[in-house]
Amino acid sequence: MRRAHSVEQVRAAEKALMAALPEGALMQRAAAGLAYAVIGHLGGAYGKRVVLLVGSGDNGGDALYAGALLARRGALVEAWLLSDRAHAGGLAAMKTAGGRVVKLSEGYRSLSVSQPSVVVDGIVGIGGKPGLRPDAEAALEMLSGVPVVAVDTPSGVCVDTGEVDGAHVTADLTVTFGTYKPCHLLDPAASSCGKVKLVDIGLDLPTPTIESLEAADVAALVPRPAPDGHKYTRGVVGLRVGSATYPGAALLAVAGANTGLAGMVRYVGTASEWVKRQHPEVVGDGQAQAWVVGSGSADGANSALAFARASGVPLVIDADSLRPLTGPLGVPAILTPHAGELAALLRQDRADIEARPLHYARLAAQRFDAVVLLKGRRTTIAAPDPDTPVRVNTTGTSWLATAGSGDVLGGLIGSLLATGLAPIDAASAGAWLHGAAATLASAGGPVTASGVAAAIPAVIRSLPAV
Repeated sequence: MRRAHSVEQVRAAEKALMAALPEGALMQRAAAGLAYAVIGHLGGAYGKRVVLLVGSGDNGGDALYAGALLARRGALVEAWLLSDRAHAGGLAAMKTAGGRVVKLSEGYRSLSVSQPSVVVDGIVGIGGKPGLRPDAEAALEMLSGVPVVAVDTPSGVCVDTGEVDGAHVTADLTVTFGTYKPCHLLDPAASSCGKVKLVDIGLDLPTPTIESLEAADVAALVPRPAPDGHKYTRGVVGLRVGSATYPGAALLAVAGANTGLAGMVRYVGTASEWVKRQHPEVVGDGQAQAWVVGSGSADGANSALAFARASGVPLVIDADSLRPLTGPLGVPAILTPHAGELAALLRQDRADIEARPLHYARLAAQRFDAVVLLKGRRTTIAAPDPDTPVRVNTTGTSWLATAGSGDVLGGLIGSLLATGLAPIDAASAGAWLHGAAATLASAGGPVTASGVAAAIPAVIRSLPAV
């Protein structure tokens, strides 16, 4: 599990640890981790030219102490000071090791000597406001095209929300300390972090605000048949999806549900004959432990939702069946909108939803008293309880942006829900498996929704033993 903690949580943990360590020891730990990450990124230090962009905070101090270590390893280190104040100890250590200070106005002349190998972004710490000052923007412009390693987080992004407002650093590598921060997992900021490397500095941390499942977590959640189990004890999932206009949505949703996770799949709808031909093991109407509604349902979406809601069992609500929602449903539910659907549901602008996915996923989860899975490059999954960590899915490939993939996801989540998983676990495990299946089926190239569904069993078989 990747766990991300808020700025307030991190600062409290750092304060507690610093009280037990010699002065400056925590910064030295962070700086050493940063320096070795830079060395790994460059494939060595000797003869490399390193430019440190140094602000007035502790991230600037981390960068300076790391610069001292790099200089001792033979790197040519320059510190471009972006403030009248810089960490005194770090600055002295860097100069003693042979690094030099370059005024920003001298940057042009410095660059004429040789192109830097890497820029270390120590401009703003985790408590900084979104956006950058003009001098920082100017420095980054001078260094355009040079690989960037960010200290803790890319300067200029909102650390706790993952939002981006104004100029910010786009890093190739972000080296973070003690724990992940929300911006490492949440879009849009996550797309500016590059690869994220976590350096353990010994923090004792509370329950995180954001989580991201990994393969071992999913393996622990995926239901395994009991030795004496049968099709009913393994869970029955029902689907009321598709329509005469969109029969393919029914086939894809059923394909997502019919992966062997649940003991039985039921289908009710206009595509019954198509479903029987492609999935002969799928049966008709009857009792189910969970229902999936809405995918491609068109004019039948409202009636499908009303029927499933009256059954009193947990629901997965997608696409057309999202439209009639006005408040809590009275049963456990998972809503699976993309940004446009959530914008319509909340009467907000789609661009704002995409800019603030954490905010709007949480808002919708509380308004509808349901788990909300907001689809995107980094799918965001929020529970109605504000104390439950939000989960962010990091599996998948850009090839997954293809018609019908959401239908497969809805069916897959429904099958997990029918096995008895809690809604937050069914949604997050389903999103992880769906993304991993897309990556497997894609193999670096195009993939179809049908291909994603077909790859799900192989992904489950590849999960680590529990």
